[in-house]
Amino acid sequence: MSEPLIELVVVPGLGLDERSWARVLDELPADLVLLPGLGLPAPVPPLETLAARLRDRLGDGPVLLAGHSQGCQVVAAAAGDPRVAGLVLLGPTTDPRLRSVAGLVRRWLGTAVRERWPHAPLVVPQWLRTGPRAMRQLWVAASPDPIQDRLRTVRVPVTVVRGTRDRLCAHDWATAVRAAAPHARLVELPGAAHLTPMTHPGEVAAVLRRAAGEAAVLRSRPGA
Repeated sequence: MSEPLIELVVVPGLGLDERSWARVLDELPADLVLLPGLGLPAPVPPLETLAARLRDRLGDGPVLLAGHSQGCQVVAAAAGDPRVAGLVLLGPTTDPRLRSVAGLVRRWLGTAVRERWPHAPLVVPQWLRTGPRAMRQLWVAASPDPIQDRLRTVRVPVTVVRGTRDRLCAHDWATAVRAAAPHARLVELPGAAHLTPMTHPGEVAAVLRRAAGEAAVLRSRPGA
């Protein structure tokens, strides 16, 4: 199968590290960027600083940025960089209904029981590596940030992806995120929950290939 004609950079979700993307990266080449709270056990700076650190890791471009869960908020904040030719948001956060402890716990438990085993338990060692302090700091820094407002200024293609069994990224929330971006579509993966890079790597890789191909074609047009 042909590989994307554009650089792919991926960012994991809250507390997750390179292991969460390993099965996807077995299928297509990509650079994975770890950041504080997103795989690195380090103090978490403001979201804008995280986005700046991500931009510092980009090559000459063009690049397709893909984020998972709270990693989506970082890539959305970095999307204004002229090297960025497209975004893929896997299970984007943060639905305002998750900002209360009760709402978060209820929807997290409702999603966890729907994850595909035995891959889902592999998140625990990743969380332990990142650490609860960094995870909490990232949640505080990122969860109040309105991703829709950022996407309204994005002029590159955006693909929003959710699993049909995901309650952390519910259908109505994913639809609202898609509607915020001028050039966006929603892809739903049947039977998947929230950990799509881990549990449905083939489907995620296919979405990334399509998005990378479309972004490369658009970037190659005169005047792009």
